Amino acid sequence: MTIAADRPTGPVPPTGPPRPTGGAVWWLAIRPKILPASITPIVVGSAVAIAEDGFHLLTAVVALIVAMALQITSNLANDLFDFKSGADAVRVGPMRITQSGLATPRQMGVAVGVAVACSLAGGVYLVSRGGWPMLVIGLLAILAALAYTGGPYPLGYNGLGDPFVFVFFGLVGVAGSAYVQTGDVTWLAVLCAVPVGCLAVAIIVANNLRDIETDRAAGKRTLAVFLGRERTITEFAALLSVAYVLPPALWLGGQIGLWWPLTLLSAPLAATLAARVRTATGRELVPVLIGTSRLIFVHGALFALGIAL
Repeated sequence: MTIAADRPTGPVPPTGPPRPTGGAVWWLAIRPKILPASITPIVVGSAVAIAEDGFHLLTAVVALIVAMALQITSNLANDLFDFKSGADAVRVGPMRITQSGLATPRQMGVAVGVAVACSLAGGVYLVSRGGWPMLVIGLLAILAALAYTGGPYPLGYNGLGDPFVFVFFGLVGVAGSAYVQTGDVTWLAVLCAVPVGCLAVAIIVANNLRDIETDRAAGKRTLAVFLGRERTITEFAALLSVAYVLPPALWLGGQIGLWWPLTLLSAPLAATLAARVRTATGRELVPVLIGTSRLIFVHGALFALGIAL
């Protein structure tokens, strides 16, 4: 028999964390914790421009805005297209906005359009600085951002996500931002793009390693699905290693000065991530993903400082 005084007299409190609303929904949708992947290439590219006596502040700021808008475009489009394809039916990682019902597909489509418009608006200025090469690069970047999980042959679903990230977050981000400031593409810019590109790919590798089983079940053929867990872990470690081998190699080649050891200050974080990725599975890999995003920024900032000095 239940005693009346023991019964709850008010509304039952909801279980679980509260669902985000309003602006918090879109803040979650743009995935701010991984935005360093687009910020770092511009920082390093601008350091190259400083080293080559061609730094232009306004151009660097606009390039930064465009790079972030392109990554946000890709993040939002990924949210939308993964929902439409059914790839988000089972989630291991953070909440997706469309799949969770916090935004309709139409709303997410509008958000993608706004992000593309921001990219184009800033791109007009960059084209005025860099000419037709920047126009071609910009259009290809927008197409790639949408095609990562959308279109008839999604890059991320067919093992092409890793090279896509290396090209656009590494080579294009660093060398392109240096070019639009200095008007020239040099070996320094191209070589300095390699560590940045490798760490950007490492973010995707951590993400895809976490999702191997669910991606395989959903028919997403990421490179991690092709390689399997052990080889993907090896890929992750190799990418981190390249990021630390390149700075001394560039110094030995006379490309940068004596300040390259600054990058070693971020080595403890890299070592922690490399160790953790070997034992973590499923949701345990979310901190590895976030930590790798933090690593690209810390390593990139120190690398940029070394280049500029």
